Amino acid sequence: MKRVLFVCTANICRSPMAMGLLRQRLAQDGLADQVEVTSAGVWGLDGEPAARLGVEVLAERGVDIRDHRAHTITEEDMAQADLVLVMEEAHRRSLFYNYPQYLGKVFLLTEMAGEYGDIKDPYRRPREEYVRCVNELTRLIEKGYPHILRRLGLAVEQT
Repeated sequence: MKRVLFVCTANICRSPMAMGLLRQRLAQDGLADQVEVTSAGVWGLDGEPAARLGVEVLAERGVDIRDHRAHTITEEDMAQADLVLVMEEAHRRSLFYNYPQYLGKVFLLTEMAGEYGDIKDPYRRPREEYVRCVNELTRLIEKGYPHILRRLGLAVEQT
């Protein structure tokens, strides 16, 4: 089983939304049983549910993250992950500081799509910001999907 770990700040907005979107994409290709997708926060609000607006926007797209509970990243999370995808350069710096031995598997999600940049946090923002963020995450995951699979040593036939 391969493991992808998404990381954001508090683990209630971007990383659980990205987790749900990638899980959906993997399921479409019949790869859900080969890849475990989880998420964590560098300063996770442990036990908190995903942001209500994020849950609603994803539900409209057929993605259910209602059961998500926030979790602060641990060394065990880092050790078990095959690929760690962060939302901001600040997250990568935090992981490097705390877990430098795992830096080789830490990338910005945007890098998977051949881009470079942070994904803006919609936390405590209007619904439109969650829609914008989900649209951006969807685009990046779709564009970066072949690269993600390559990083995991998996392949899927493109139709």
